[in-house]
Amino acid sequence: MRILVISDTHGETDLMDHVKQEVGPLDAVFHCGDSELDAHHASLQSCYVVAGNCDWDSSFETEVFTEVNGVPIFMTHGHLLQVKSSLIPLTTRAQELGAAVILYGHTHLLGAELIDDALFVNPGSLELPRGRKEKSYAIIEKSHLKWQVTFFSNEHKIIDQVIFPIVKN
Repeated sequence: MRILVISDTHGETDLMDHVKQEVGPLDAVFHCGDSELDAHHASLQSCYVVAGNCDWDSSFETEVFTEVNGVPIFMTHGHLLQVKSSLIPLTTRAQELGAAVILYGHTHLLGAELIDDALFVNPGSLELPRGRKEKSYAIIEKSHLKWQVTFFSNEHKIIDQVIFPIVKN
């Protein structure tokens, strides 16, 4: 499985479109909200998208739960689950759904962590980063042995890479 995760683009479509063209083959594209675009905008076509606190189009869902190559993925922007304060509400919701991968935005801070064998990823922001100067996005790759999360700058340079072993039960 190989997916692209972007968030908090705040109306920036040129960069979003450029990233989608440059990253190579993907199984899916996820936008974690605050696109500030109409749900039918060309830049969002073929993407899973959720509503963020700055999105005005009411046709966006607040959550997406889907499966990609057999991997259950939960995505939300995060503002309704107070991700700026704690990941506990997000973790609880993900456990209710049985998600293996949890995607969220809102904080504009990139990061990845494994909590109770579930992968949590915030790709940062492609428009208004916080905590660092680089605008960012994430590529998540899963093999039989590991999760690999690579964070890239808008110039497609690696910012950080995190690898987590997959625990077989």
